[in-house]
Amino acid sequence: MMERVGEMTKQELWEMLEAIVEQKILELLGDPDERFELREEIRARLERQRERVLRGDRGIAFEALLERFGE
Repeated sequence: MMERVGEMTKQELWEMLEAIVEQKILELLGDPDERFELREEIRARLERQRERVLRGDRGIAFEALLERFGE
């Protein structure tokens, strides 16, 4: 990343601002999910999903979902 804001691209500036705003919101409000427990069946499902993605499975194409559910 550039050292000076004037040398940044619009995309770099936008990404930096997003990160700053997100960080500040988390500081002020905290993590809204921290009081919840992750049930074991959900944890297992997320792990299976993660493994499939790591193997290259990307699931159902967006276009196929549009056809299936109509839009």
